[in-house]
Amino acid sequence: MKVVTGKVMQEIDRRTIEEFGIAGLTLMENAGRACADFITGRFAEGRGRRKAVVVAGKGNNGGDGYVIARLLGDMGWQVAVFVIASKDEITGDARSNLNRLGSATVTFCADRGSLRRYVAMFHEADVIVDALVGTGLKSPLKDAYAEAVEIINATDRPVVAVDIPSGIDAADGRILGVAVKADATVTFGLAKCGHVLFPGAERTGSLHIADIGIPPEVTAGAAGPEYVDAAAASTFLLPRSHSAHKGNFGHCLIVAGSTGKTGAAAMAANSAVRAGAGLVTLAVPATLNSILEMKTTEAMTMPLYDNGRGYLGKEARPVIEAALSGKNAIAIGPGIGSDPETAQLVRDLVAETNLPMVVDADGLNALSEDPSILFAKKSSKVILTPHPGEMARLCGLSASDVEADRMGAARKFAETYQVYVVLKGAGTVIATPSGELAINGSGNPGMASGGMGDLLTGVLVALLAQGYPPFEACRLGVFIHGRAADMVAADKGEIGMTALDVQEQLPYTCKQLLIERRNRC
Repeated sequence: MKVVTGKVMQEIDRRTIEEFGIAGLTLMENAGRACADFITGRFAEGRGRRKAVVVAGKGNNGGDGYVIARLLGDMGWQVAVFVIASKDEITGDARSNLNRLGSATVTFCADRGSLRRYVAMFHEADVIVDALVGTGLKSPLKDAYAEAVEIINATDRPVVAVDIPSGIDAADGRILGVAVKADATVTFGLAKCGHVLFPGAERTGSLHIADIGIPPEVTAGAAGPEYVDAAAASTFLLPRSHSAHKGNFGHCLIVAGSTGKTGAAAMAANSAVRAGAGLVTLAVPATLNSILEMKTTEAMTMPLYDNGRGYLGKEARPVIEAALSGKNAIAIGPGIGSDPETAQLVRDLVAETNLPMVVDADGLNALSEDPSILFAKKSSKVILTPHPGEMARLCGLSASDVEADRMGAARKFAETYQVYVVLKGAGTVIATPSGELAINGSGNPGMASGGMGDLLTGVLVALLAQGYPPFEACRLGVFIHGRAADMVAADKGEIGMTALDVQEQLPYTCKQLLIERRNRC
C-alpha cells in the first residue's frame, strides 16, 4: 500500500480538479458522504435518536465536516456543529457547504474559552467528528484550536477523524503541539505517512481509506513510500518446491560473539535457521566456541583463533575470507564487541567482502568511526540495521535529530553510501540506494527487549542467502520479524516477551503469509 505526504496529496487534489475536471465541491461531497456512511455503519445502532458533535475548522477539512453534519441530519441524527472560527473566515467550497446547514445547527467558537460552554454536549454524543484541520497542517495548533483538541480528548466518547487526526503532521507523524486521539480515521484516496509513522499512528486508530473519485492514474503515479502489510509481504515470500533440498536455500556465514555476548551470536544463528536458510555457519572466537556449540544445534560453529581474549582480531581475517567460499551471504556484528582490533576487522571485512551482507550492532559502531569505508565496499548488497542511536552515530547527528526525520535520515544515508538502511523502531523505515522508501506495518512494544535486533539480523541474512533481492529481503524480513512478535503478543501479551519467543514463531509467520498468498490467488 502506498502512503503519501500531505503535500503530495494536495498535488493529487489539484490534478484531479484541474486536469480531470472533477470539481472541488464534488470531492468534498464524496469525502463527507464516505465519512457519514462510516459513522452510520459503526454507530447507528441503539435506541433513540443518535447524537453527533462535529468540531470543524475554517478550511476544507471543516468543509468535509459540514457535509457530514448535513448528511447525518438528513438521516435523522441530532447534530451539533461547533466551528472554531468566525463565519467570515470560511471561504470557497467550505463556505458553500456551511451555507447548506441550518443556522440552528452551527455555533461559532472562534475564541479560546468559548467552546468550553458546550462540553456537556460532547459527553452526551454518540460520536464526535474531528474536522478541525487536515493534511496541510505544518505549525503547532494553538489558542482555540488547541483548546478544541483538549476538549475532544477529555471526553470518553468515540472520535472519528476526518482525513487525519487534527494536530498530526501528515508527512512524518509528528504531533504539532497537541493532537486528537481518534478511535477511527477515514482518509481519502491514499493513506498518509502520518497515519503509519509514530506517534501519529497511535492517534489514528483504525484507518479506513475511502474512494472519493480521484482518478486511479493520478494516485498510481504519486510519489510515496510503500507501507508493508501482510498483503505486500506475502507477495515477496516464495513457496518451496517439493523437490527442494538444503542447497537450494543458501549457506550464510555469521561473524559474531565476544565474552559476555554469546547470546547475541546464538540468537542471530538460530534465527537464520528459523528463517529458512539451508545452512548456517557461526564464526566465533575460539575461546567461546564450546559455549556456542551448546547454544546452537542446527547451526555449525567455526572457531576463530583469538589468543584466549574472547574477542576477534586481525588474526581472524584470513580464516574468515577463506570461509567465504561457498557461502551466499554474510552477517557481521551481533555481540562482536568494541575492541579497536575487532572494529578494524569489521571495517576490513565490509570493504573487502563481495557477498550480500548484513551489518548490525557492534558492527555498526565500528563503521560509525569511519563511514567512508562504505565507499570502498565491494558488495553492492549491503544492509545496515541501526536503531536511532546507531543511526545518529553513523550520520554524526543526535538521536533526536534522527527521530525528527526518520525517513529523511535513512534515505540520505542510503543514497550517500549506496547501502540499504533498516532504521529500526516503531514503524521501521527501509531505504534503498536509489532513494526508495518503505515503512513496516508489523510489530508491537513487546519487542523493546534484548536480542530482538540479533534476531532480525539472522532473518535478513537468511533471506539474502536464499537469493531474495536486498529490498525484498528487507521488507519481508522486517515484516516477518514484527508479525512473529504480534503472534506472541496475541498469545502471551507484550510484557515479558523475549526474542526467543519471537524466534519460535518465525516458521508459523511464514506459514500464515503463504496461506494468505494462496487465498489471494
